[in-house]
Amino acid sequence: MQRGALLDAARSLLSEGGTEALTFPALAERTGLARSSVYEYFRSRAAVVEELCAVDFPVWAAEIEAAMEQADAPEAKVEAYVRSQLALVGDRRHRAVVAISAGELDAGAREKIRAAHGGLIAMIVEALAALGQEQPRLAAMLLQGVVDAAVRRIELGAAEDPEVITETALAIALRGVRG
Repeated sequence: MQRGALLDAARSLLSEGGTEALTFPALAERTGLARSSVYEYFRSRAAVVEELCAVDFPVWAAEIEAAMEQADAPEAKVEAYVRSQLALVGDRRHRAVVAISAGELDAGAREKIRAAHGGLIAMIVEALAALGQEQPRLAAMLLQGVVDAAVRRIELGAAEDPEVITETALAIALRGVRG
């Protein structure tokens, strides 16, 4: 229970103040534990980050995959892939992942994030192949780049409404830049 409370506090700290806010004194204060007790659960900030990735990325990926499974046609799967990722931007887990990704992490934590993103890309390859993409893995990586750019735009609090950003990213994903 304490470990879960620490992870929940870490999510809150990351989503509120970015990686700088994730400190052991702040975790201790949020959970009511002694600072030394935090070290009993995690040896470093990087260990907290690695566990957040291990816990949150699979849940996030499962939500995206479930949305894609409800779609029948390959184009509908692409739409579900884009929409479900952009819908998660307001989720605290997602804000924490974005904050984690923006921070300076050790090689182990970075590798876990890369592997998780690789899993997202793998989800869409088959649909892109069914749409006639000759290099579906490359197309999947580029599609994820569009999604990532839209995520950053929404996270920045851009002038455009998040729904406009979502619809524009989806239009680019489905129809290219012709408009």
